[in-house]
Amino acid sequence: MNDAYKNVHPFLVECAAEAARVARGVTAEQLSDPTHCPGWDVRALVNHWVLYTSHGMEHRARRTTLPEELTARDFTADPNWARAYADQLDRAVAAWDDPAVWEGEIDLGMAKTPAAELASMIVKEMAVHGWDVAVATGQEYHVSEAAARLILDVVETHGDLYRQYDGFAAPVPVPADTPVFARALAASGRDPQQGRAGEVDH
Repeated sequence: MNDAYKNVHPFLVECAAEAARVARGVTAEQLSDPTHCPGWDVRALVNHWVLYTSHGMEHRARRTTLPEELTARDFTADPNWARAYADQLDRAVAAWDDPAVWEGEIDLGMAKTPAAELASMIVKEMAVHGWDVAVATGQEYHVSEAAARLILDVVETHGDLYRQYDGFAAPVPVPADTPVFARALAASGRDPQQGRAGEVDH
């Protein structure tokens, strides 16, 4: 069995559950609030998060392209968007629950990426943007230390690439004894002091 499937798939499950929890905590009134992401209100942030971490995650597993209808959709126009997001996360996680999906490469258009590496990047996307949404809506975001270590590794490995496409800002200096997930946030250009990030051991 593919080691990445055994080692990373549990973090897809974990971060998807936490994303669904945070989504349920977003109120309709908060969707027009500003966020710490320049030029993005909560609605724009949530739409990006929903698109790439649930629909995008499933399409990556199936090696299919996101249809234009999805990339243009305002998911928050549905009053029950959080439930729909949770349901789509379940489908996406299930699509990755097959060791064969973790073999080979996935074509991202610009380049091909090993499936296992891309799955790790999706974990990062769910967690970091989950934290973004949590901070913008007055919530806490929790992640296990094991998942946090994976996320930190992804951020440090691919940081320059994300910054090239304006996905990350310059790293924020933090003390050496900063918790792992907060270090990952800082390395991605986020100030972990803007919000509360808890690491839980599970």
